[in-house]
Amino acid sequence: MELRPYQNEAKDAVFNEWSNGRQKTLLVLPTGCGKTIVFAKITEQCVNQGERVLILAHRGELLEQASDKLYKVTGLRTAIEKAESTCINSWYRVTVGSVQTLMREKRLNRFDRDHFDTIIIDEAHHCISDSYQKILDYFDNANVLGVTATPDRGDMKNLGTVFESLAYEYTLPKAIKEGYLSPIKALTIPLKLDITAVATQAGDYKANDLGTALDPYLYQIADEMAKVCMNRKTVVFLPLVKTSQKFRDILNEKGFCAAEVNGESADRTQVLDDFDNGTYNVLCNSMLLTEGWDCPSVDCVVVLRPTKVRSLYSQMVGRGTRLAPGKDYLLLLDFLWQTEKHELCRPACLICEKEEVAQKMTEKIENAGIPIDIEEAEQEAENDVVSQREEALAQALQAMKARKRKLVDPLQFEMSIQAEDLAGYVPAFGWEMMPPSDRQLHTLEKLGIFPDEIECAGKAAKILDRLDKRRREGLTTPKQIRFLESRGFQHVGTWQFETARHLIDRIAGNGWRIPNGINPAEYIGA
Repeated sequence: MELRPYQNEAKDAVFNEWSNGRQKTLLVLPTGCGKTIVFAKITEQCVNQGERVLILAHRGELLEQASDKLYKVTGLRTAIEKAESTCINSWYRVTVGSVQTLMREKRLNRFDRDHFDTIIIDEAHHCISDSYQKILDYFDNANVLGVTATPDRGDMKNLGTVFESLAYEYTLPKAIKEGYLSPIKALTIPLKLDITAVATQAGDYKANDLGTALDPYLYQIADEMAKVCMNRKTVVFLPLVKTSQKFRDILNEKGFCAAEVNGESADRTQVLDDFDNGTYNVLCNSMLLTEGWDCPSVDCVVVLRPTKVRSLYSQMVGRGTRLAPGKDYLLLLDFLWQTEKHELCRPACLICEKEEVAQKMTEKIENAGIPIDIEEAEQEAENDVVSQREEALAQALQAMKARKRKLVDPLQFEMSIQAEDLAGYVPAFGWEMMPPSDRQLHTLEKLGIFPDEIECAGKAAKILDRLDKRRREGLTTPKQIRFLESRGFQHVGTWQFETARHLIDRIAGNGWRIPNGINPAEYIGA
């Protein structure tokens, strides 16, 4: 199987991290972008190098999928480490292993500590748990790859405590733009669902409380669905099995052809096949289908299991992001959840890294009244936020004039060079969260940046890298930016060094006054 360009980049990036001594690395690919195919090809290369590989997962379906996909993609067969089955004395170089089985001390002690050379963790956002850590600590010399669609967890523990680096990340917007995933249009249903009384547990809303809170609204929700998705292939996520079954019956009353599946369904495979083949047009479930199930023809997702966990929300929406013949876009139904907790995931969470942009995007979708493409909404929200930020910056700079500081404020520098990646930077790994070193602070000040407002080593490193890159590309220095922007010139950070130097020389030669014929507000120095 020939890999897509981004899949090849991902594979090469992982091996590059390992070769550079970063033993535990992370790979992030959106749902539907073939993460199993990528780690299958990584596994194949490891085996060709004579290594033994362990693929870990927390559910039987994921293990079966990994084994099946590995064989289809590479021809490699796998041993199984689960329940009564074991890989010990197997000819196969690849083992798919159940975390629940391998975490047991008696089971681990059967293995030499160097038995596996490489460990691959599917759905790696689960791996902070003690069960995974026990296995990784035992095989502590193995290279480790964590693969996930979303690198965050509801309990807020950072995956940076487990992994040393992020080898490669392919984003949802990029996958949509490059034609590998379906566009998503979000529609906010003007139905206020009150969940203010719902308690939280382990970082998310309690399912039992959610089921009770949702119950009074089910008929209204079905009526709203009938207006927009009667002819769509829809998956509905609900908090409880009994709520899911009740909603299935209500939908059928309203003219849908709905089915329900749960962990105890004896006919689950048949129901899923019938849904795939069009016998049903709505499939209700209580969180059963968040991982390990694919039906590309799904073109509508209804999230009636509100969550604060971005990874869980992305998994639910991801059931409908795959491409299919005749499918123009995925319709994502959103609701006006009434809650005192502000961390609730909404469509903006799928693509927005910055909270202020997400809030603005959510407002736009809520006020639209029609399905809105989430990429377009995000871009409009981003532009609004940038405009507001520039206005706020202008006011802040006006207030700072009296200080006559010789150094450039980091925010002014970021806005001047139009570096949204610096302005929206969030540290991910442990070293990035540490305070800036004395050497970083000294170098920043020497180069003209006011360092007191830089809170972490990761941000300091990014600014220093950018300054070095700008120097090599012959762009303006922070001191040039400060001088010229203090005199009203705009976005001096985008100018060439020589252009700024020549203009400063003219101003100096004119008694430090702006020469006649030059209007700073209109001057283009790029």
